[in-house]
Amino acid sequence: MTSHHSYAIQVEWTGDRGTGTDHYRSYKRDHVIRIAGKPDLFGSSDLTFRGDPSRHNPEDMLVAALSACHMMSYLHVCAINGVVVTAYIDNATGTMETLPDGSGRFLEVALHPEVTVRDADMAAKAEELHHRAHELCFIANSVNFPVRCKGEVIVEN
Repeated sequence: MTSHHSYAIQVEWTGDRGTGTDHYRSYKRDHVIRIAGKPDLFGSSDLTFRGDPSRHNPEDMLVAALSACHMMSYLHVCAINGVVVTAYIDNATGTMETLPDGSGRFLEVALHPEVTVRDADMAAKAEELHHRAHELCFIANSVNFPVRCKGEVIVEN
């Protein structure tokens, strides 16, 4: 059975310095992302594009969304397959290119999850389940570039 889910956010540009966008260098890229009932996210563009490096940028958030979605899918498939995960950390990376016309695109995102499982007999299954988690990941299924996953499994001491 197919079901549909909706998500509503508000993005407000807060970077007007009094002259709007009258020149490329005259405005800040600052914005606020609001989602009802959740803390605001303060965004900007990447520093390369005159953004504020202390704020979240869309490129970071895309990599984070892919990493978090894989983790949620992975924890789910582990739970239903009897693999007890006690820790999970991912050091994800993304590679993007910009083109001479000002456009750009992501070339790939690489996930590097380090997963700790309770028992040694769960390690092989824990490794295998990254593939199933990738198949289920909503965000990875929505992008047009490769999302690679090279996980490491550690057995709890």
